[in-house]
Amino acid sequence: MRLLVLLWSLGPLLWQLRTSLLRPEALVAPLLEGNPWTLANYRLVLSGDPPFWRYLGNSTLVALVTTLLTLLLAVPCAYGLQQQRGLLRWGVGLGLVGAAMFPTVLLFLALLEIARSFGLANDLLALSLPYAGLSLPLAVLLLRAAFADLPVELEDAARLEGLGLGQRLRHVLLPLLGPALASTGILVFLASWNEYAIALTWISRNDLLTLPIAIARIGGGSVFTIPYGAFAAATVLGSLPLLLLVLLAQRPIVSGLTRGAVKG
Repeated sequence: MRLLVLLWSLGPLLWQLRTSLLRPEALVAPLLEGNPWTLANYRLVLSGDPPFWRYLGNSTLVALVTTLLTLLLAVPCAYGLQQQRGLLRWGVGLGLVGAAMFPTVLLFLALLEIARSFGLANDLLALSLPYAGLSLPLAVLLLRAAFADLPVELEDAARLEGLGLGQRLRHVLLPLLGPALASTGILVFLASWNEYAIALTWISRNDLLTLPIAIARIGGGSVFTIPYGAFAAATVLGSLPLLLLVLLAQRPIVSGLTRGAVKG
């Protein structure tokens, strides 16, 4: 069963890797004579102007800034929401659910007007602002649930020791929220990494394009040719930072939330 789940999860990536290493003729004629394998697709992607690594760097910068900004705003919001009681917490939570489920396609024209009015076009750091705003409702909901899972006795004991709110968050609560912060951060990072429509309307300079826009602009030898191999090579290269991120965050994700909690 585990092998089946593993194959199901890795199947698309392995297929993309295979496609990226095949000659165009081998994609349509699997029984073609001669060596079907080639690195030409990777050379085509990496030899572009601007270089492909520029797009990777742009997406990484936007995703990192978005993740940090979202977590910085979501942690105090989630803590404050958890401290509320009754209808107020229920109403705010319901509003956050509605905001998280709101179709972002309806916001594109408004965001474009904001970019024009405030001169935010062609600015990677400014691109993080709408990304963080769209990710914030879900991040607050996830972290609010994480705060709710922590024993109340932890904060009560810290309060009796004379710790202020900032000290309680920094030294007591946030260390126990490591897995929740890592999981939420990965979700925000992935959402901003894969976002297409807002980046398409906000960024027009070739050297500032994010990865999804750059991949979409890969062209073939003619208007009638679809460069499947180049698309696959760009997808594989674009997946490497995500795989590295998951590997680095694997330990805090699987670690327990109640490490260091009150013992019976």
